[in-house]
Amino acid sequence: MQRPPHLQKTALAITRWLGSPQSILVHTILFALSFLFTIIGLVAFDRMLLVLTTIVSLEAIYLALFIQMTVNYTTQTVEAAAEDIEEIQEDMEEIQEDVDEIQKDVDELQEDVEEINEEETEDEQRDIDQAKTLEQIQVDLRRLMDDIGRLQR
Repeated sequence: MQRPPHLQKTALAITRWLGSPQSILVHTILFALSFLFTIIGLVAFDRMLLVLTTIVSLEAIYLALFIQMTVNYTTQTVEAAAEDIEEIQEDMEEIQEDVDEIQKDVDELQEDVEEINEEETEDEQRDIDQAKTLEQIQVDLRRLMDDIGRLQR
């Protein structure tokens, strides 16, 4: 996200400060002083109200502008974040599809491994059966040789 321009930074800082307890304290002291000045006779009450009303009106106008700038900037920030979230969601969907494809491949590989294991088991059983048959043939041959040897004597 791009950094806000200098004027927006200023508006953000002013809005942040105006929403703080320090701002309430400063405004309270200024208002109290303005009334104090009329009480001790430094300024006429009508003049103080005129100046105070003018200052407060101007402050309200500028506050409204600064707040609107802050709202606009925040809206842009939220919209940019929403776009980022949408992109992330799309990426997540693509990643999920890839994961699903990988899972299918893994399942196929697992099936292939199981088939190979079954074939190896069958081959081992065949080898065992052949070895037994060979042993039986050898036993039968020995008997036959022994019988032939006895018959020749």
